[in-house]
Amino acid sequence: MSKPFDMELFLAGVLTGSHATRQRHVRQAQIIQAEIAERWQRETPWTWQSKHLNWFLQHCLSRRSEATRYYYLLTVKLLVRRLEKSWTFNL
Repeated sequence: MSKPFDMELFLAGVLTGSHATRQRHVRQAQIIQAEIAERWQRETPWTWQSKHLNWFLQHCLSRRSEATRYYYLLTVKLLVRRLEKSWTFNL
């Protein structure tokens, strides 16, 4: 039996800001991870491709407010920085 993926540990190197901001990024990253895992069966960020995050931003956030989409975009940018990729996303 494998251990569940620890998103907080994964993001620890790139998280900055207040405690509340860090917790928001971790919570949103866990939501992103759950959605991608359900749709694409990709359990960890190491297996994600740009299309997975783009799908999340376009499909899962389509009915959310502009502010919510912005905050999720910031979290996605942290994930991309942690993965050391050069992916870019637009809302």
